[in-house]
Amino acid sequence: MRIIKVSSVGLVVTLGFLLNSSTYAADNCIGHFHNVSQTSDTVEIAKGFTLTTFVFYSLTSSDNSANNAMGTCSGYALSTPEGKTRLSGICARKTKNGDNWADTWVSDSGSGDRGTWKLVEGSGVFAGKAWSGWWRADFSEGKLTNGSWGGNCN
Repeated sequence: MRIIKVSSVGLVVTLGFLLNSSTYAADNCIGHFHNVSQTSDTVEIAKGFTLTTFVFYSLTSSDNSANNAMGTCSGYALSTPEGKTRLSGICARKTKNGDNWADTWVSDSGSGDRGTWKLVEGSGVFAGKAWSGWWRADFSEGKLTNGSWGGNCN
C-alpha cells in the first residue's frame, strides 16, 4: 500500500509556481509563497493509486504587484503507481487593506511540484482582473513549503 506523505503533497502544491528559476519575459509580476499544512486525508483507491485531500494556510508576497495576502487553500492530489502526482485546488486570500481574491491552480503532469494558477474572483484592486501565471515549490520540509510564482498581473 502506498500512502502519500500529506504534508509534502499539500505544501508542494501550492500554490503554490514555475518550470525553472528564471522569470519569463512575459512576466510582469513575481513573488513568493509560504504554505503551512493544516489537515489532510488519504484514501487508497487501488494498489498504488491514492487520492489525498488537504487544506493549508498560504501567505503570498510580491514587490511588484498587489499580491501580498494571506488565506486558506484546499485541494487534492492524485498519485499513480507510476509515481506521477496530479494536484489541483483553490485559494482564497485577503490583503491588509481588505481586498480579497481567489485563484485556482493545477500542477503539471509529473512530480506535482510546479504548475499554473489563474485568478478567478476578486474585490478591490483584484476586481475584474484576469491574472494568471506559473508556480513552483522551491523547498518543502514537514508541514512547510516555500515557493516562487510569476505571471501576467495586468
